Amino acid sequence: MQFVQNNWMLILVFVASGAMLVWPVIQRRMSPAKELSTLELTRLMNDRNPVIVDVREPKEVENGRTLPNAVHIPLSQLDTRAAELTSLSGRPAVAYCARGNRSGSAVRALAKLGFNEAYSLRGGFDAWRQAGLPTVKLRT
Repeated sequence: MQFVQNNWMLILVFVASGAMLVWPVIQRRMSPAKELSTLELTRLMNDRNPVIVDVREPKEVENGRTLPNAVHIPLSQLDTRAAELTSLSGRPAVAYCARGNRSGSAVRALAKLGFNEAYSLRGGFDAWRQAGLPTVKLRT
């Protein structure tokens, strides 16, 4: 008990840092956005022809490359360009950004547009590229 009294700040830092490490895992599990791995997305692409939405901002689109058959609608424009996607709401939708951090927001927006099946690509475009999967030149 003497140790706790003498080192309460150290213990507080230990608990706070542990909570910060665990928080992303808890947040991911409680999020309504479902994530797909690159393998799961490949299977979905082969079986069900999903709507793939690249939500990276124009400055993030490295060398103008994107996933095959992806529609590029930056996250900042998703609300204003929603009409481009509403006719496709009967298909599954997959959103991805550069690293998978912001695509959860896009999944929530897609759900509001009527997509019953909306997913996020875990790891984003970086994970796709690191897996050695094909990319295509972004259509402008």
